[in-house]
Amino acid sequence: MAFINPKTKEVQTKIVYYGPGRGGKTTNLEYIYKKFNQRIKTDMVVIKTHGDRTLFFDFLPFDIGKIKGYDIKIQLYTVPGQVKYDATRKLVLRGVDGIVFVADSLVVRREKNILSLKNLRDNLSLYKKNISDMPLVLQYNKRDLAEQGIPLLPLQTLEQDLNSQLKVPSFEASALSGTNVAQTMKKIVLMTVASLQKQLI
Repeated sequence: MAFINPKTKEVQTKIVYYGPGRGGKTTNLEYIYKKFNQRIKTDMVVIKTHGDRTLFFDFLPFDIGKIKGYDIKIQLYTVPGQVKYDATRKLVLRGVDGIVFVADSLVVRREKNILSLKNLRDNLSLYKKNISDMPLVLQYNKRDLAEQGIPLLPLQTLEQDLNSQLKVPSFEASALSGTNVAQTMKKIVLMTVASLQKQLI
């Protein structure tokens, strides 16, 4: 649940980028941080673990209005993708309001995507949250690698593997070039704010 600060008249909401290791979560946040730097009110904080990173920063989103007279502040987080950092992933998910699941489009990563989504489902259940009730957007990253002849999973396969039950918005993207990175973020922000408005009525 979002943190409400009566003193500053702010609702602080937490969006987490989740997915398999090396899928592009960090690259998403680095792109957002550079592109929307004027709206970001804090430094990007990077917590390094051996071989992986968690990073986060505060973000004031576009003109999406206020909730009950409160300004909306978004905190964007990534989680480390590797299995051995599951305890960190659980910790970062605490108090989450919205999720972007960043799937890796490489053919060789198909099983890792499926396992990571199952892991997300399991970790949310520890906080009594159901993935089907969460604001959630899927991003199919690395679509640009097709131009280099690297075998990618067809969009239909990704949708079948990851979105056949959830039926949430999804985007084909390239975090490296920025294709659909902002669109993914805007969609999850709007969905999360809409969900918070319902909770606060």
